[in-house]
Amino acid sequence: MAYTVGQVAKAAGVTVRTLHHYDEIGLLSPSGRTSAGYRRYDDADLDRLQLVRYYRELDFPLEEITAILDDPAADPAAHLRRQHELLNGRIGRLQEMVAAIELAMEARRMNIRLTPQERFEVFGDFDPDAHSAEAQQRWGDGEAYRESSRRTAGYAKEDWLRIKADNEDWGRRIGAVLDSGAPADGPEAMALAEEHRQLISRWFYDCSYEIHTGLADMYLADDRFTAHYENIHPGLTAYLNEAIHANAISRA
Repeated sequence: MAYTVGQVAKAAGVTVRTLHHYDEIGLLSPSGRTSAGYRRYDDADLDRLQLVRYYRELDFPLEEITAILDDPAADPAAHLRRQHELLNGRIGRLQEMVAAIELAMEARRMNIRLTPQERFEVFGDFDPDAHSAEAQQRWGDGEAYRESSRRTAGYAKEDWLRIKADNEDWGRRIGAVLDSGAPADGPEAMALAEEHRQLISRWFYDCSYEIHTGLADMYLADDRFTAHYENIHPGLTAYLNEAIHANAISRA
């Protein structure tokens, strides 16, 4: 099959001027011409144009694309594998950008006075306000969520860094207790479970023992929270769940 420059431009979604330019620089020269000198492209030309478009999508300069495609040792399958790897890398970067934008949207919704970069610096992948959102869903009247929103609306970056430091210090200490072999229903673990409840109450909303045990069960049931506590220390999620329940029973 032979195609005119207009047909190729329409099929590929490029302009005729672009195809003329590709011809002029030797990136994509048509395999034939009519007796009147008009360009004619064959299927091999279209295959090359497809590769050109892939590399252009990845922001390769035209000169570099020409060098790649004109390599006598070039393997079409290797080209595809290379583009597959590059596109997967781009997808990963775009996913990171989407996550950052979602964090910024959440910060705006909660009126947190942090830039997206600051919020990511403080929280990483974990959203502390998910505690209060889950409390709203699970315990009905939404007062915990409203109280948390009122408090956090006035927090600056220094407040969030203090919250982060408090939680990291708590995480180190309960991890050490877990490693020591102390039982989850023992005094050391229960004291740290109580401290966990008080941290929530201090910074977000009044966390009753009923709410605290509900949160403990959520940590096991919700992969987001399980991942968070397992990142603090492997095995912590189940250990904390048991310690929170034991602490609540001891306070009844």
